[in-house]
Amino acid sequence: MTIPSPIASLGQASAAYRDASAAAGGAETTSGGTDFSSLLNHAISGAIEAGQDADTKATNAISGQGDLTDVVTAVSRAELALQTTVAIRDRVLQAYQDIIKMPI
Repeated sequence: MTIPSPIASLGQASAAYRDASAAAGGAETTSGGTDFSSLLNHAISGAIEAGQDADTKATNAISGQGDLTDVVTAVSRAELALQTTVAIRDRVLQAYQDIIKMPI
C-alpha cells in the first residue's frame, strides 16, 4: 500500500476542482481565474468529506463489515487533508500579520 504524496494529492485535487468547476460553470472572476473563496470552500468541504469517510470506514471495520486497508487509507487521506488545511491556515495568518506590520 502506498500513500500518495501531498504534492501529488494537491495536483489531483486541483485538476479535479478545475474539471468540476468547468462542468458546473464555475465561479469565474473577470480575469478568467477561479474565485478564491470558491476554491477554499471546495477544499474545506473535501477535507470534511475525507474525515467523514474515515469515520464511516472505521465504524464499519469495528462492526466487522470493513477492510483494515480501506480504514488505514481513509484515515491517511483525512490526516493529509487536515495537515494541508492547517498549513494553509497558518500561511494565511502569517500573511495577515505581515500586512499588519507594514508601515503606512
